[in-house]
Amino acid sequence: MDQKREFFLKAWVPRGLVCLAENIEEPRVTSEGLCPLKIGWEAGRISSIGLIDDLEAFPSNLLLPRLLEPHAHLDKAFTWRKFPNLLGRYNNALELNLKEFQTRTFSSVRERAKNALFLALRHGVRALRSHVDSIGPSSEASWEVLLDLRKEWKSFIDLQLVALVPLEYWSTRQGEILAARVASCGGLFGGVFAPPFNGNNDNSRLIKLLKLANKFGCAIDLHIDESQINPAAGLQQLIHALKQLKITVPITCSHSSSMGLLPSNRLRRLAEQLEIYGVNVIALPLTNAWLLGRNARATSCKRPLAPIQQLQQAGVTVAVGGDNVQDPWFPIGNFDPIALMAYALPIAQLAPWQRLGLAPFTTSAAYLMGLDWDGTIKLGSPADLLVLEADSWVGALAAPPSRKVLVAGRWLDDTSISHQNFNNFWTNE
Repeated sequence: MDQKREFFLKAWVPRGLVCLAENIEEPRVTSEGLCPLKIGWEAGRISSIGLIDDLEAFPSNLLLPRLLEPHAHLDKAFTWRKFPNLLGRYNNALELNLKEFQTRTFSSVRERAKNALFLALRHGVRALRSHVDSIGPSSEASWEVLLDLRKEWKSFIDLQLVALVPLEYWSTRQGEILAARVASCGGLFGGVFAPPFNGNNDNSRLIKLLKLANKFGCAIDLHIDESQINPAAGLQQLIHALKQLKITVPITCSHSSSMGLLPSNRLRRLAEQLEIYGVNVIALPLTNAWLLGRNARATSCKRPLAPIQQLQQAGVTVAVGGDNVQDPWFPIGNFDPIALMAYALPIAQLAPWQRLGLAPFTTSAAYLMGLDWDGTIKLGSPADLLVLEADSWVGALAAPPSRKVLVAGRWLDDTSISHQNFNNFWTNE
């Protein structure tokens, strides 16, 4: 494709993602918040945005920015077949995860992670944050593989890596060594903070982690309150720790699911405190709905889920992630952000035709991940686009639609991606 030429595409575009050119004042908008536009790009950047007025020329495609996966686990993806958690229980998932961890090798992690990245690229993902099990005999191989892949894939997917360890590990000498290594490669600090809690000890561990993050300038992304007991106890301890320190790095709380079990007044006050201290939240409705709140021989009708709308109303930045893919923690998924939106529609009651329903998958996720581009379509923004064969949100979410992916103004060839032909991704268009 000649990058010096201007290319055009007609498509329906979510109005909330468009910064229209000055000469377009009142675009035609459907009941689903879509407006018909002619988008032009040149040299990898959006060069023109025009409104389509001709009813007979209305497009048959829906255009989005390439989307995001703010929370994944590449090192354990696709391990369900050998380590199936048929009971779907949290404790079983943890036990099987530990068994699987003992079997990991450089080649097995690389094969799984490459498969995940090819799927993510094919489905329209431009950035992905993966938590990495970071202590034990297999951790070195996982980090080596994922750092290599981050370099190989930098032109296609921005890969962010989070060191996942028990919270107390950051208080050890080995934890400080890990912190220095993670900081040297631009990673994030992570951990698991879930019941049972131990007040003073947990507070000191949180403070140690926060001080380390300040020292090395690394953002934090915690697994926190992934539970159906002690609602939001982890978040409350985090707020207590934040009151004792001045934090200069971004803090994200993944899961935060038991917060949704708080009474409304306590929930509102905690959400307001999270906003005051600049804490972001990644909701993970699929894995939480599968694992948490299980009751033997009974369907649980009340399940832990991050209170997305209440958090948004308090001003907290909230993203939605897919979390686990075909591993002991969750049996399905395939790194498809459109499928994630479809699943989240009934579970979290998020509608993408509403601004705050779309933001967790687009602009809020981009902000939370610290990306240079927020995903809005405007003059000069990257020509990194996902084009779905659908003329409405319902059409896009009812079943996985056919799609085309534009990276820096060039179309990807779906056949080459499907066959993992890394050296020939581009079409001749």
